[in-house]
Amino acid sequence: MKNYPYVITVSSEKGGVGKTTLATNLAIFLKALNEHLPVSIFSFDNHFTVDKMFSIKGQKLTGTVAELLMETKGCDLLHTGQFGVSYIPSSTTLPELRGSLKGPMALAKILANSDIPGIIIVDTRPDLDIMTQNALFAADRVLVPIKDMASMDNCRNIFELFEKRGLDRKSLSLIPCLIDERIKFEGLFKDQKTLLKAFAINRGYRCSETFISKSPKVESLNTNPDGKIYPILTHGRGTDVYSQFTALGQTALREYADTKEPRALLFDNWQKEEDKRKKEAYFGRLTGLKSECMICGKELKQDSQVAYYCESSDGAAQGFIESDCFTGFLISAIFRIERELASDDPTRLMINQTARESVFVLNPAEGGSPASIDFHRFNLSGAELLKKQYPLAREPERDGFTGIVQGTLAGYEGQLRDAFLMVHPVDGDNPASILVDESYRELNKLKKTIAAQL
Repeated sequence: MKNYPYVITVSSEKGGVGKTTLATNLAIFLKALNEHLPVSIFSFDNHFTVDKMFSIKGQKLTGTVAELLMETKGCDLLHTGQFGVSYIPSSTTLPELRGSLKGPMALAKILANSDIPGIIIVDTRPDLDIMTQNALFAADRVLVPIKDMASMDNCRNIFELFEKRGLDRKSLSLIPCLIDERIKFEGLFKDQKTLLKAFAINRGYRCSETFISKSPKVESLNTNPDGKIYPILTHGRGTDVYSQFTALGQTALREYADTKEPRALLFDNWQKEEDKRKKEAYFGRLTGLKSECMICGKELKQDSQVAYYCESSDGAAQGFIESDCFTGFLISAIFRIERELASDDPTRLMINQTARESVFVLNPAEGGSPASIDFHRFNLSGAELLKKQYPLAREPERDGFTGIVQGTLAGYEGQLRDAFLMVHPVDGDNPASILVDESYRELNKLKKTIAAQL
């Protein structure tokens, strides 16, 4: 049976608010409160605190969080760490991988396929880069530590990000951290935590009932002559912070138990439905293809040298064109070269190479003769390079404009439809790959770019 993790992300744009202390110690307390529950952790930050806290001396490392982002299965990267907490080792190469994340939902997909059981905690960098966004959107619960008004002001960006993406803000929860309980105020708000909570509620933010106190003893666990990082569970007994982490852990366990379908499971179900939809759309596009070459009209066979995909802007005509047919079309109909050009002729080779780097569009001439066609050449980004007008012959000629235009844009009573024809180069070894969802989406973007210029 596939495992789907319950994800807790700890995030704040403000540094020095106790973010990593919160993430690492929460993992340890969760495991202590329920020793049978698998608890894991990894970090997108570059300070390696997670590794210092959980690594076991002499342990052989076989992968890092960088491999996770490159879609190595998460359960294969987990290392058994101290205190019973599993961890994925940190990496120094994460900045180089930011560009490889395709959108803010990449981590959700990765964790949905990770087969990691129980709870996984994600520690983030103090900014809202693409990796932090991925950690936020993959989370069932986001804990945002705040210690003052400046850190609360920074929370606005996270909440606005969720609103922009249409995500439920209920998963976001502020938690006052590093609260100095010696500070007291006159009036309605007696102390820091009460003040911060009141401001949070006033701004429409959810705020945790639990808070984490500032403690010199706890601070010494991270800064000491030994150069080690000690957990609050074993070295902070008797402090208020110990009790506060216990309460926080208990709250997290209740929320975990109440979540019947973690976000990873929901995303996996959505992904399966999306994959099914994409396959149906792909096969729908395949079945709409003409079986003949769109220029010469001959049946396309398995060994045909297909080099171009042809589609009308209204989607009524779709098909492929053989390489030699389209090169011959350009030579005779566009460049008006009447003599036969051998396959190795330099002029033919140059025309063929230019065509492979271009997108061609044929559309009924606007404001010109009703029997004329505008011929355009664009680069692969949609910038126009050439425009010329050509007359249509009265009788269809399969080696000229009339054949391809009448075969794709013909409308009622011989009139041409209000549409244009686009010819785009394809991979000759796998021409149908242009109809796969992502490639076809890019093709449609290009079609819209061109349509705006016609």
